[in-house]
Order: sequence, then C-alpha cells, then structure tokens
Amino acid sequence: MESKWSGLLTLGLCFAILMANGVRSWTGEIHGRVVCDVCGDSSIGPEDHVLQGAEVAVLCITKSGEVLNYQAFTNSNGIYTVAETMPESERWDACLARPISSFHSHCTHLGEGSAGVKFSYNHPSGYSHSVRPFVYRPAIVPAYCS
Repeated sequence: MESKWSGLLTLGLCFAILMANGVRSWTGEIHGRVVCDVCGDSSIGPEDHVLQGAEVAVLCITKSGEVLNYQAFTNSNGIYTVAETMPESERWDACLARPISSFHSHCTHLGEGSAGVKFSYNHPSGYSHSVRPFVYRPAIVPAYCS
C-alpha cells in the first residue's frame, strides 16, 4: 500500500511542477491482465485463474522520439498498470507491452499469441489503454482437463 501512495504522491508532484512551469501536462495509463489457462484450451473457464506477481514490460516511444521502458508486476487481481504524467509535447506515440515472466510455479509457459502487443497511443490526457490479456499455461495439463 505504501508504494501505491508514494507513486501517487510522485505523480502529483510531477504534475504540480509541470503546471508551475507553464508546461501543458499530459497523463497516460496502460493496463492489462495476466492469466493462467490451466487446461491450455484457449478459453477462460472456472479452472483458470489470474497470476499475481507476473512481470510485464512496456516500452513506449514519445512524440519527440524518446524511448521509455517501464516494468510492472500484476496485483492480486492479475492486473498490471503503467502510468505517467509528462509534458504534452513528450507524450506517448506508440507502445509495446510484453510479458516477461510468471512466478507461479505451475503456470510458466507463455501461451500462443502472448509474445507482445504493439499499439498506437492516441488517447487524450487522463484516458487509459487496455491491453488484451497475456496467457501462461502449465507444462503439464491436469488430468481433469481431458
């Protein structure tokens, strides 16, 4: 909980500094979910679950050409979030989100189509972009899935 508040405080401080300097600020957010497809059947069922602590990398290129690299971990709901406030002229132009690792001992194999997602970021300040879920599968599918 402490890191959430310190992150919000940092975000607020950056916003205040930008506004004090007369620079128009912009805030963007990217979020997504990481799940375990227990039966490896590419459909979400009651046996599947979210993965807490999974690592996701988000790489964004700004309008000015700067490359920004973010690291995020999923919460208890399997959701990761990356957010930043910056000058409008430096806002994200395009991003790539990709799964890095799952720390769940039984669900560590990346599912098909989960290598990464590229997207343009055309949202106005304050809006969020949702990335489709990244899927991990177990090395051995449980017998009850047959």
